[in-house]
Amino acid sequence: MKKLLITGASGFVGQNLMPYLDKYFQTEILNRVQLNIIKDRPSTDADVIIHLAGKAHDLKKVSDSDEYYAVNYQLTLDLFEFFLRSNAKQFIFLSSVKAAADSISGNLTEEISPNPKTDYGKSKLMAENFILNHELPQGKSVIVLRPCMIHGPGNKGNLNLLYNMVKKGIPYPLAKFDNKRSFLSVDNLSFIIHQIINKGISSGIYNVADDDALSTNEVVTILSASLQKKAKLLKIPSSIIIFLARVGDYIHLPLTTERLNKLTESYVVSNSKIKKVLQTNLPLAAKEGLILTSNSFNTNNL
Repeated sequence: MKKLLITGASGFVGQNLMPYLDKYFQTEILNRVQLNIIKDRPSTDADVIIHLAGKAHDLKKVSDSDEYYAVNYQLTLDLFEFFLRSNAKQFIFLSSVKAAADSISGNLTEEISPNPKTDYGKSKLMAENFILNHELPQGKSVIVLRPCMIHGPGNKGNLNLLYNMVKKGIPYPLAKFDNKRSFLSVDNLSFIIHQIINKGISSGIYNVADDDALSTNEVVTILSASLQKKAKLLKIPSSIIIFLARVGDYIHLPLTTERLNKLTESYVVSNSKIKKVLQTNLPLAAKEGLILTSNSFNTNNL
């Protein structure tokens, strides 16, 4: 049985991934204190190191920018150097599509020339570049996973806000905007990581996303159905919404141009590369995964 050494086990992804991996592998958790002093640890008997720990993207923009580089870049380097001097064969690094681009037109593939705009994306890209440009000893491989927006039980963020809006019966006012966004069920992510460990793939960058992109209107409809409610979609003319957002830029309304763009932009991520190399299909369709997440919100009474 392979042994895994995992960082970030207490985070959202880790809390969902650990029960999944514990069924197939022997696992050891490396907590933040142990990660901070990883330079002092001589080696490990783990076969695979999975690096989930990181400083998450702060949507409220109150985080110290230096913290992103200290956590997402420097700690990743320290752990990677530990991997190089250990007997572990695989290093799996959970990066982000934001290391590639904050906004895109068309489908995001691994061939894009990265151009992140935020400290979060830049720090992730710096870590990617370091570990991928490093010459590896024979028999070792480095897998960089770039997931899009991950959701599942315990999820925090915009999907929760949307769910609570639906739960309170508040109509979704941006239904006139037509967009498509990729999502990633944490169950599909867990499946992909399991497959990578079992099958082994070449070093490189791999996008991870559900198969189908969904519009925000579709997401509202799915969340509404899970609450046994009829979706309330207000089709206010987009010109009015854009005008209100511009006003919000000046008088600090909850809706600003930047926030409107984030809510209505398209961000479609291709997962064809990872599926091709693993020669597998994902267990959950995008809508099925969102239903499971929404049901978990119901259970937790968000």
